[in-house]
Amino acid sequence: QCWGGRGGSHCCALVPKFWLSVCNALSLEIKVNPKVRAFVGEQALLKCSFRSSSPITESLLVDWTYRPLAGGQMETIFHYRSVPHPTTAGRFKDRIIWVGNVANGDASIAIQSPELSDNGTFICSVKNPPDVYHNIPQTVLLVTERGKLSSAALLSILVFLPSALVVVLLLVRMGRKFRLLKEKGKYGYKKSSIEVSDEAGCGGKLKEWCLNCVVSENCCFYSGFANLGAPRRR
Repeated sequence: QCWGGRGGSHCCALVPKFWLSVCNALSLEIKVNPKVRAFVGEQALLKCSFRSSSPITESLLVDWTYRPLAGGQMETIFHYRSVPHPTTAGRFKDRIIWVGNVANGDASIAIQSPELSDNGTFICSVKNPPDVYHNIPQTVLLVTERGKLSSAALLSILVFLPSALVVVLLLVRMGRKFRLLKEKGKYGYKKSSIEVSDEAGCGGKLKEWCLNCVVSENCCFYSGFANLGAPRRR
């Protein structure tokens, strides 16, 4: 178990067993969404729920801190004690809304009109004396512009469309050939001497076998070649 303070983060695992039992008895459990996606100009909800072993009192404190993705110092953007106190300076001035309810273990906030520059890490901290020890979960906010495709999605489209077009063209071409063959047989197409001689030989057998496979879809590879080697009837 770890908790935050002015001196930084501390872990119960680093203290003697006696204090470890105290930490476990007084610990708070906080849960947040590890990653939140939002769109520019549309409200972003940062959820934070907690469970305390002590009754909720007016001494309960909630703090939200922020660090940009590029790094830097943590910045307090929201404070709650009996009533909400959003930040009055910085990038989140007048854009933080309290949507939580401490009686129900909810310490959530919302960011109005998020911008691309708001991307970063948010930390929800809750203290309910004497229950002040807790884990330090983090939420990463990713703000993007609605309607813009990512590079991975764009690459997938560029690869899929040409492949689908080639398959469609092949199917259309095959359909035309088979339709032409059927029409020739229907209207008594007269074959040349070369075509007759080809059909009498192995080439004609192979062509007939391939056509039957495509039209009927009930053929066997080995049976087709067996028919090629069968003696010719006269």
